[in-house]
Amino acid sequence: MEKIEHIGIAVKNIQEANKIYEALLGNAPYKSEKVESEGVETSFFKCGESKIELLEALNPESPIAKFIDKRGEGIHHIAFAVKDIKVEVERLKKEGFNVLNEEPKKGADNKLVVFLHPKSANGVLVELCQEIENN
Repeated sequence: MEKIEHIGIAVKNIQEANKIYEALLGNAPYKSEKVESEGVETSFFKCGESKIELLEALNPESPIAKFIDKRGEGIHHIAFAVKDIKVEVERLKKEGFNVLNEEPKKGADNKLVVFLHPKSANGVLVELCQEIENN
């Protein structure tokens, strides 16, 4: 693990949440995008070396919609930057972590991502992120 890449926060209304986090962090989001495969719209804010990712559900079946229905708005996941996501997944499986998607998939902010089940990490959904290199 290289660093905390970002903290994901589930929100009901990304426009309203953007205003709150702009005021809190003193800067506007540097990027917004939809990730159709995950059913979310995202906004990213810089916070020092790390980032804050706001996530709004695009539909009621989205994992974010289900999370908000069950737990309300708030911290959804913590993401760690890794150099080699496949090597890290194998290492974590050997350590006994339950990997939700063993094959990395394209996520937001030009990343390959893999998630670890919250039961493996004291109730916290963990995301592994590797920068996609553009050749």
